[in-house]
Amino acid sequence: MSKRHHVTTTINGEESDFLCEPRQSLLEVLRDVLKLTGAKEGCNDGNCGACSVLVDGVLVDSCCVLGVEAEGKQIDTIEGMAVNGELHPLQKAFLEETGMQCGICTPGFLMSSKALLEKNPQPDEAEIRHWLAGNLCRCTGYDKIIRAVQRAANEMAGEKV
Repeated sequence: MSKRHHVTTTINGEESDFLCEPRQSLLEVLRDVLKLTGAKEGCNDGNCGACSVLVDGVLVDSCCVLGVEAEGKQIDTIEGMAVNGELHPLQKAFLEETGMQCGICTPGFLMSSKALLEKNPQPDEAEIRHWLAGNLCRCTGYDKIIRAVQRAANEMAGEKV
């Protein structure tokens, strides 16, 4: 067993610390150490986006980031998306547009969509499709996901949906 490292970070707005081995991915730390199981392990090589989280506002595949790299960083996961029990507009839109089926890819799509809308609050369809190209889904149509992101963007901009 390797020497474990103490890491202090902020996760979903709350200070957190944990011990992890140097080889452990951020995904493993989130799921196995911190019991934040929203990010899913799909491919474990950065190709599917199921484990997407934000690190200091940058979208990353948590399977490709080491847990020790979280030191001093702000990590946002799907568990922090709803605030005080109120779903984020993206989460509501995914439900209303049925933008998910089995749910494995949904947290990654939501985190990627959130990152997009923080960068550009009113993306067009082409930009949404380009931005979400790193997220793979095997069981639903991407059109419903695109509509959900458009719906959330409009709602967040104050337009009546």
